[in-house]
Amino acid sequence: MKSSSFLTPQKIQVTSHFLPSLARFKKPLILLFSILCLTGVYGYHFYNQPQLAVNTISPITITAPQDGNFEDTKTTDEKRQKVRAGITPIVKRNEELTQQIQLDLSNIIQKLETLRKISQKPIVTEVNLISLKTQNYLITCSEQEWQQIINSKEAKTSFNPAIIKIQSYRQKIEPKKFKVLIDQIEEIRHQYQQVLQEIQIASPNLLNQTVEFSLLKISESNWQQLKQRITTALERILIQGLPSGLPLEHLQDTVNIHLKNSVLPQYQNFAQQLLLTVLQEQSNLEENKEATQQRASQAVEAVQPEMVAIKQGEIIVKAGEKITQKDFVLLDNFQLSRRGINWEGLGISSLLVMGGVGFFCCVENRVHRPMRQRDHLLLCLLSVSTPLFAIANIPYTNLAAVGLLTSSFYGPTLAITQILLVSNLSHFVLHTVSWPLIAGTVGGLLAAAIAGRLHSRDELSLLGAGVGLAQGLAYLIIYLIASATAGTIWYTVLPDAIIQGLSGLAWCIFALGISPYLERFFDLVTPIRLVELANPNRPLLQRLVTEAPGTFQHTLFVACLAEAAGRKLHCNVELIRAGTLYHDIGKMHDPLGFIENQMGGLNKHDVINNPWLSAEIIKKHISEGLVMARKYGLPKVVRDFIPEHQGTLPISYFYQQAKATNQLIDEQDFCYDGPIPQSRETGLVMLADSSEAALRSLKNATPEQAKDMINKIFAARWRENQLKDSGLRRDEMGMIAEVFIQVWQQYNHQRIAYPKSTLEPQYVRQPNSR
Repeated sequence: MKSSSFLTPQKIQVTSHFLPSLARFKKPLILLFSILCLTGVYGYHFYNQPQLAVNTISPITITAPQDGNFEDTKTTDEKRQKVRAGITPIVKRNEELTQQIQLDLSNIIQKLETLRKISQKPIVTEVNLISLKTQNYLITCSEQEWQQIINSKEAKTSFNPAIIKIQSYRQKIEPKKFKVLIDQIEEIRHQYQQVLQEIQIASPNLLNQTVEFSLLKISESNWQQLKQRITTALERILIQGLPSGLPLEHLQDTVNIHLKNSVLPQYQNFAQQLLLTVLQEQSNLEENKEATQQRASQAVEAVQPEMVAIKQGEIIVKAGEKITQKDFVLLDNFQLSRRGINWEGLGISSLLVMGGVGFFCCVENRVHRPMRQRDHLLLCLLSVSTPLFAIANIPYTNLAAVGLLTSSFYGPTLAITQILLVSNLSHFVLHTVSWPLIAGTVGGLLAAAIAGRLHSRDELSLLGAGVGLAQGLAYLIIYLIASATAGTIWYTVLPDAIIQGLSGLAWCIFALGISPYLERFFDLVTPIRLVELANPNRPLLQRLVTEAPGTFQHTLFVACLAEAAGRKLHCNVELIRAGTLYHDIGKMHDPLGFIENQMGGLNKHDVINNPWLSAEIIKKHISEGLVMARKYGLPKVVRDFIPEHQGTLPISYFYQQAKATNQLIDEQDFCYDGPIPQSRETGLVMLADSSEAALRSLKNATPEQAKDMINKIFAARWRENQLKDSGLRRDEMGMIAEVFIQVWQQYNHQRIAYPKSTLEPQYVRQPNSR
């Protein structure tokens, strides 16, 4: 008893006052540290800022202390960037496309050849009776004219020469032979119309009735000459090159020039339409990427550095004059620009940082459970990393990695907020709009919006590829929109866009690699780690299965109840599953001290017959569970389920036994030490754990009876203030009770009673041995 005198009431009082005071100052201190770090990085350029900068007014006349010749790097870089953006790409002929265009022309000409041969094919050898001209007309005339010819009975009443000829021929031959002739003509007409239709599909405007007739009428020698000259004109056009996007009127002018003086006037329109058919919306030129890149590099290298020279004693800038870029180059190189700390700019940086941090804290308080100091420290380090890359002039921003990590650790909302704030503050650091930074912001926002919802490494690896693609496309689109000559620099920008995309992918790979180490060091969880922790093959869960099987079965039912309710309330289901599986691991310290593991055997507490000792055994499953959880490296957010699922509830059974002894009782001996649930997830597990035993005890109860019992348990927990810090609302209790009843009904569904005969041995008659 004397040993207890070392812990005096005065020491207990000092300690109890000191620890809360220290905890009260921790959050403001870490917040102040974050603001100072962020201000120090985002306002770095104010530490060595020239007072005599470009566009400022010089207070005095300044002369050159000595001769000088200095490079104006800013102007030189601007000139080189302008030259690079204005490069006209080098093109080359695509031989494959050229051959395809020539083949298209050859195919149409071949169909025209077929058309001419069909129309000129003799049908009747007696040309003195039906001339070749009339036969040609019979093949090429319209369907209406053909029907008029074959249906006309009297040649004398018709003014059509073809009708007169055909009716005259009809009278001179047998009807059977005349029918054979008509069938033969119709077959040839069908062939002709089929080829004509193919030509009209390929080129609707190529043939009209006049052109068709003149084309068939032309002599063979003139036709061969026309073909040759059209083909030659096409070859010349293709040799010169046909660029993409050429307006139709320009293409028409090109075709007309090549056909002029080489094709007879009556065939000019036909030849023009034929060439336009195969050339319109076609191109046989493509950019020569390698040559264009080489030209761009040579053009950039050819830009001479912009130099600023001055002699000793010459005036750099007069008093009251505005300082130009050239003046500043001289002042800065002569160390006359008065560099120092710009307190005004630093103050503005501090205000911007405080505004950003304040906005982030508001979002955090609305969407996230209370954060620890180490969480704020990690967020601060991630936020500082991006401007450090900008300060170092590294164009490959790490916003993709920041978005992926923050989303995985703290959720998409906080991650998106962080990316937007960091991106805007980084642009403030650069004093300009950075295209790589904007592209990185797009990749970071995509990673932030999706990473927190993924549950496997495979999904995250696919996200990394998507982030890289989005970042590369964003860089390309932004560059083309911002450039005045966007259409001419596609292939000069594409390599940089590809590099930007690969950098986004590389940062995602880096984030995936470093994530497990950050999880361990900062005691964090991601959806993927929670899924891994819930694997029943984990060593600690395997021990629970073998050492306390009844507790494990109890855990599974509690997990089903809490998960279903969590899904209904849009809570973190993965966290509920993992936390519930480990919430009773402390029962392994004495499995037989808990009724679910006694398997109907002797109750250990009946043998002990000491309610104080029994209560201590029951309470010990919390402290022993925390010891085991730390030993096996469980994260704090999972460890919290162990004490919080019991809160400060009384151990009622043994408390009543103790009261029956009529001894002096300290109620704290029969209450759990807490704390009460601090999150919605642990609050749901408390309700599920309290309801599990009650639901299991119900055998033939109706759903209404079960719900009435659950509501009484919920009312007791609410009355005991066990849920006041959990974030669960009173109006949600009914919804949770409904879900619990649904799960209970699924576990206790009815079975069909087997007939008695199915349970008796069945005898099979043996076949006759004969």
